[in-house]
Amino acid sequence: MKRGGKVIVTCAVTGSIHTPSMSPHLPITPDEIAAEAIAAAEAGAAMLHLHARNPETGQPDQSPALFEQFLPRIKQSTDAIINITTGGGLGMTMDQRLAAAKWAQPEVASMNMGSINFNISAAGAKVAEWKHDWEKPYLDMTKDFILSNTFAQIERGMTELSAQGTRFEFECYDIGHLYNLAHFVDRKLIEPPFFVQGVFGILGGIGPDPENVVHMKTTADRLFGDDYLFSTLAAGRHQMPLVTLSALLGGSVRVGLEDSLFLGRGQMAASNADQVAKIRRIVEELGLEVATPAEARAMMKTKGGDQVAF
Repeated sequence: MKRGGKVIVTCAVTGSIHTPSMSPHLPITPDEIAAEAIAAAEAGAAMLHLHARNPETGQPDQSPALFEQFLPRIKQSTDAIINITTGGGLGMTMDQRLAAAKWAQPEVASMNMGSINFNISAAGAKVAEWKHDWEKPYLDMTKDFILSNTFAQIERGMTELSAQGTRFEFECYDIGHLYNLAHFVDRKLIEPPFFVQGVFGILGGIGPDPENVVHMKTTADRLFGDDYLFSTLAAGRHQMPLVTLSALLGGSVRVGLEDSLFLGRGQMAASNADQVAKIRRIVEELGLEVATPAEARAMMKTKGGDQVAF
């Protein structure tokens, strides 16, 4: 693993997993997403991973017109790296998933590195009353759902976005995804350093166990040597323990309401900034340093915030 000496904190502001009925603090509208992203950056996030939602229903929506309502405001208010999802919302076509990143030409975009069973049907188990008709069916259908990321789809995303200078957050939900990434590295479709985001705790992917974090990093070390940066995200209650372990192993961390709605046991997070502030405090109390956006850019070798299209 490439050791930059600093911990890159990524904040995933809203995502496409949690629905409006699960938390009153989940940002939905462009105004809310912009405000939450800016506050997260002020709290210490060097990179902001962003999705958009229909402002009326909260449903995931990859329309560039929605991203256009908040991306310029975030860019004007913070120096954080903007990272646009290409995962989009569950069930979207590849054209839909790539639309926002192709329009925005961001410094970084996410790239899922393999197809998996992606079961989030239990995510709303404690919801007593649904605000919108789409929410429960959206979760329930994932019992029979495959998140499609074929080699052809991955190659298309890499090729089209690399052509505009965008780098990637390679989301690896299992060990095999690291080997998929190595395949594209061997074909020289992408250049180092590779930002590998280990994803733990999604039903269908690798489990949220400390041993698995170590195993993923060890495997990545073997495949990529010092040509990559390691980071970790973990779902739900596993978020803080596993990202803390990632920092202790010399890696980076991702928090945010996309990954967990809670700040601690039984305590719902009132904002993304609360989670960023908590992990920053933990990292610094461990004697580590949080990277600034400028330092994160240097570590990741991105094209710079002045080279985007928004």
